[in-house]
Amino acid sequence: MVPFLENVTRGRGIPKERLKEVGQHYFLFGGVSPINDQNRALLDALREDFAGHGLDLPVYWGNRNWAPYLTDTLREMVRDGRRRVLVLATSAYASYSGCRQYRENLADALATLEAEGLELPAVDKLRHYFNHPGFVEPMVDGVVRALADLPEDVRDGAHIAFCTHSIPNAAADTSGPVEGHGDGGAYVRQHLDVARLIADAVRERTGVDHPWQLVYQSRSGAPHVPWLEPDICDHLEERHAAGVPAVVMAPIGFVSDHMEVLYDLDTEATAKAEELGLPVRRSATVGADPRFAAAVRELILERAAAERGQEVTPCALGALGASHDLCPVGCCPARTPRPAAAGADSPYA
Repeated sequence: MVPFLENVTRGRGIPKERLKEVGQHYFLFGGVSPINDQNRALLDALREDFAGHGLDLPVYWGNRNWAPYLTDTLREMVRDGRRRVLVLATSAYASYSGCRQYRENLADALATLEAEGLELPAVDKLRHYFNHPGFVEPMVDGVVRALADLPEDVRDGAHIAFCTHSIPNAAADTSGPVEGHGDGGAYVRQHLDVARLIADAVRERTGVDHPWQLVYQSRSGAPHVPWLEPDICDHLEERHAAGVPAVVMAPIGFVSDHMEVLYDLDTEATAKAEELGLPVRRSATVGADPRFAAAVRELILERAAAERGQEVTPCALGALGASHDLCPVGCCPARTPRPAAAGADSPYA
């Protein structure tokens, strides 16, 4: 058993057998999640970017499911005298597990500190950044590189599968503000908007219009509960049956190459493609790309200016515009049962 998986699934009724199955994914990679090293790389990138632009801002790091824990990090910040805190969640899209649950985690941590008699800082969460150029543009580069890595005779005919974490339909339908609930809610709309942005940019860069579809991965809920589909492996089978010569899997729903990318795409989906004889490539996630670090800096400065009452023009691509700073009432309500993730690396844990 990988111990932190018990933290991820505590209180969710996930069978021990499922935990053992997921634990085997981690044992394929030395029994250690790669996400902490990836977070450290992002922290280094942020510090380098901040220093290079004269932004004297300390950077801390807290996890939901493993050390360094969020409560411990906030306690450290209070003891260091920090009075205002901006939070970057490594989940770019709206959903209960990708947004509201982080705010609940923060509230729980602050309640713990208050019970300890500590003076609480003001804590604000940065807005969603799914359509910020610093998030989108590195993924465009990744898809272009993945296409270029395909054999030349199948490259122009390749399809793009834009991949993200599947969540229960009910959670998707209630993602985002109330007025947009239903039919996948903000979760699906935001992913589709990013997929269109990337596909259009790839067409401009390559001169080829590659067909694309939004697909899902990492489902782990009870079989009777409807989750977003199609699954990536089912999609690969369907594309192969339709005579598609190759597929690029583009994990737009994930910030870094954590376990649900390394196992669910690089291992499981790639094995399915090999079984079918279908050439596939997987494009890179954003990770610690300097453009993403710059985007975080821009989001911080944007929010700070807004808090000072200055007029701000948020930076956003696509049709949906910039997301809200403050989540409205009814945005991404909790569902019962909560979405259960395939591994601790996911924002949907």
